[in-house]
Amino acid sequence: MGFYQDHIVPVLINLAMRRQELVAYRSHVIPAAEGRVLEIGVGSGLNLPFYSRNVERLVGLDPSTKLLSMVRRNLKRNASPVELIEGSAEAIPLKTNSVDTVVTTWTLCSIPDADCALREMHRVLRPGGQLLFVEHGRAPESNVRWWQDRLTPVWKRIGGGCHLNRAIQVLIEDAGFQFDRLETSYIHGPNPLTFMYEGSARPR
Repeated sequence: MGFYQDHIVPVLINLAMRRQELVAYRSHVIPAAEGRVLEIGVGSGLNLPFYSRNVERLVGLDPSTKLLSMVRRNLKRNASPVELIEGSAEAIPLKTNSVDTVVTTWTLCSIPDADCALREMHRVLRPGGQLLFVEHGRAPESNVRWWQDRLTPVWKRIGGGCHLNRAIQVLIEDAGFQFDRLETSYIHGPNPLTFMYEGSARPR
């Protein structure tokens, strides 16, 4: 993928995801995870401190060797029980109906085939299992969407494949999920970059 994508982008992602205003989302969503948990795009492990004792087993999946090395360094300090897998969300290496909770935070924007990845999440979730998510994506206002559509081609190149204009609600519904809860809002920053989707859903 090249030096920039393999080594620089993971560092930039780690720095961006440490923003203080994202902590409120993590503290609201992550503690609801329970049982056997799969985190898609575990990144540098910033969600790990927010998991509760209701988690029996945690698997963190990420395609980035660099980000997973950051998680391992943190795990040595925190001694948190987590299995790390380097791999793609489009081909999750877990059995069908083997997971109670799937967690995805600011990840669907950068997965090359988000539709395929969400179908894979649906596959590994047991009946009645839950998808917990926080994502940024397509805004409701036409003027903001105009900017998202025009910025995305450039933003993808500098941001590790990140799309600003993915319709997160539609993607999740089309993959066979129904929402238990869905909340949307802007956070501080330029509107094309900061429209958030947060909530939970279950396989239909």
